[in-house]
Amino acid sequence: MHELFKDYPDVVSVEQVTEMLHVSLSFAYRLLRSGELPAKKVGSKYIIAKKSVIAFVCPEEKK
Repeated sequence: MHELFKDYPDVVSVEQVTEMLHVSLSFAYRLLRSGELPAKKVGSKYIIAKKSVIAFVCPEEKK
């Protein structure tokens, strides 16, 4: 498994994405709404696969 973000669980929240990417909450939501960062909406919350965050940061790692 990739070592990037190893201290985060396999599925992260929007708040955790802001920590991981060092971005604001509004920017994180913009990434999710635009589809640049794939996520699933469960009820009123988004869940994001850690591998999607890694692929966003390192597109060459996308498989």
